[in-house]
This record gives sequence, structure tokens and C-alpha cells, in this order.
Amino acid sequence: MTNQANTAVETTAGGTDFGQFFRRGEVWLGIALMIILTILVVPIPPFVVDMGLALSITFSVIVLMTVLFIGKPLEFSSFPTVLLIATLIRLSLNLGTTRLVLTHGNDGTDAAGHVVQAFASLVMGGDFIIGVIVFAILTIVNFVVITKGSGRIAEVAARFTLDAMPGKQMAIDADLSSGLINEDEARKRRKELEQESNFFGSMDGAAKFVRGDAVAGLIITLINVVGGITISALRHDMPILQAADTYVRLSVGDGLVTQIPALLVSVAAGMLVSKTTSTGSTDKALFGQLSGYPGALGISSGVLFLFAIVPGMPFLPFVTLSGIAGYAAYTTARLQKERAEQESDKAETKGKSATPSEEPISKSLSIDLVRLELGYALLGLINSEAGQRLTDQIKGLRRQLAGDMGFVMPAVRIQDNLQL
Repeated sequence: MTNQANTAVETTAGGTDFGQFFRRGEVWLGIALMIILTILVVPIPPFVVDMGLALSITFSVIVLMTVLFIGKPLEFSSFPTVLLIATLIRLSLNLGTTRLVLTHGNDGTDAAGHVVQAFASLVMGGDFIIGVIVFAILTIVNFVVITKGSGRIAEVAARFTLDAMPGKQMAIDADLSSGLINEDEARKRRKELEQESNFFGSMDGAAKFVRGDAVAGLIITLINVVGGITISALRHDMPILQAADTYVRLSVGDGLVTQIPALLVSVAAGMLVSKTTSTGSTDKALFGQLSGYPGALGISSGVLFLFAIVPGMPFLPFVTLSGIAGYAAYTTARLQKERAEQESDKAETKGKSATPSEEPISKSLSIDLVRLELGYALLGLINSEAGQRLTDQIKGLRRQLAGDMGFVMPAVRIQDNLQL
């Protein structure tokens, strides 16, 4: 019985350890990375590609929304790692769809899965030339505009953060020495400073992932088109025009379904590195600053109204936007005026309610460190007509003592005493 009980306990403990092993987040992250790496070398069926592409789009949207709602970049300090994982997911799925396009592209436009087919038909609108143009525009926007700008911002932020580190560390040490902060607060600030430096340094390198991903997507799409047409024409005896139509649809659909998540992540990266100049979430910083100047909104309303009355311009869109801007300017000005009146009323109420405090009796018992009492006949020394006032002479004497002896003499209080 004892042996059976021990065996049961060991089995239960082993099952508990096994269950706790799979409850750990790093285990599932490792499994996910191994699956991603497996896709690079193992052929996968179309329904797995559909699931992977849907997961890639979902992951990119979550990353973008997270960046929108955070207050400062360090709240998403794992973004460089997330960016690397997202890039690896897209490249592995791109390689998986490439394998399906080249091996089963002659079977039809659904060879790479329904997601690629849906993007191809939705964006192209029945004409593969339109799809090629849209794909080229998205690639140019992602590669030339967003990734280049965000990379430059990350580079400059990393450089200035590193340059400012000695000054910030000296400021922390000065606050600690003066007693403004304690040791725990100083340690916390040093840790935040180190994290900020490491984060922007990592973002400077992570921006290269985004640029490389855009270039790789463009090259893979060109390989799909050229390789697919060549394989279909030489091996399957498919007409050149039919092969071009089929493989351009598949390749551009594949490129679009991978470029859109890449574009979302690029926008998230640009917004994250640009948060160094603003505080709070993006919506509060954006709307709070744009709506803080009613004069600018009023001028914008007038300019839009001028566009509305220009001959040949559509009247309804411009006049609608002009009305919205004008209403926003009026509302903002009214709210600012009400806020200013409320603040002035609060200040007046606070001033009226404040009663003058009586001088404490203890002050009458205070003793001056140095006091000079003058009789009635010597009061003229204080404001001497000859120009040598007693107060100036005392100031000079205190300054001379401080310079010669290193001793700062306390302030001298001059008081009249009619009894002298």
C-alpha cells in the first residue's frame, strides 16, 4: 500500500510539474517560434497559410492599437522584440505562400489560400494591372516614407539620449545629495534612464528590420511573377498571357496581404519613436493640441469656405468641413473663456476667504544674532547726506570679513533706542 501511495504521489507531482511547465509563457513563445521557423523549410497546406495570414494581420493591428494608447515609449519597451517577431512571421508566411504559388499556381487563383485570393480580387477589381500599381504604391509608401522617417527619428533619439545621459545622471546625483529625493527614488530614476537609453538604441537597429522587410517583400513578389510565368510556360504549356494573369494575381495578392501588416507595424514604429516629444496617449496629445487654438481653426474654416466657392470645386464637401471647423473654433473659444472665468472666480474667492494671519507671539521673543542700537543723536548715520551710509559700511565690512577670514557675518539689525 505504501509503495502504491508513493507511486500515486509521484505520478500526481509529475503531472503537476508537467502542467506547470506548459503554463509558462516562455514555453509557448518558444513553441511559436519553432513553428514559424518550421514554415520556412516545410511545405504547409493552404488553410494553414490562411490562419497564419489572419494571425499576422491581427497581431499587427494589436501592436498599432497598443502604441496608440500608451503614454510614453518605455511602456512598450519590448517593441523591438515584437518588431523582430512580426517580421519573422511575415517572411515565413511569404515564403510559404511563394512555395504554394510556384507549385500549384497553375491550378487557379485559390492555390495560395482564400485570404490571398480575396485580397487579389478585392484590390485588383478584376484587373491585375491595378493590383500591380496598388502594390507598388504601398511598397513605396512603406519603404520610402514611413520606414525612412521612423528610422531617422529613432537614430536621432538614440544619439541625443546617449549624449544627455551624463547630464541626467549628474542631475539625479545632485537631487540625491540635496535631499530632494531618497536613495530608492534615485535608483528608480537611474534604472529608467538606462532603460530609455537601451530602448532607443534598440529602436535604431529595429528600424532596419522594417526597411529590410519591405525590400524582401518586393523582391519575393517579383520572383513569384517571373518564376511562376516561367514554370507555367515551360512545364505546363500554359499560354503566356494566361500565366501572367494567374501568377500576377497570386503574387500581388500575396504581396498585398503581407505588405498591409508591414505597413501597420511601420506606422506603429513611427508613432512610438515620435512619442518622445509628447506626453500622454496619442489621442489626447493630438486633439488636445490641435483644438487648443481657436484662431487657427477659424482661419482654416475661412480657407475651406473659399475653396467651396471656387468655380469647379465641389461645394458640399468643402462647405461641410468649413462648418465643422468653424463650429469647433467657436466651441473651443467659448470653453476657454469659461475656463478662464472659472479660474478668476476661484482666485477671487480664495483671496477673500483668506484671513490675514496674526504674527506669532514667539517672534517677539526672538533674539537677533547681531544688533546695533543707536541713540537719537546717531540716527543721522543711517541716511547720511555725505553719501557714506552706515548700512553700506556694514555691508562692506561683512564682505571684507568673508573674503579675509572665510567667515560670513550674520545680518546686522539696526534699531533705534531713545534711552541711549
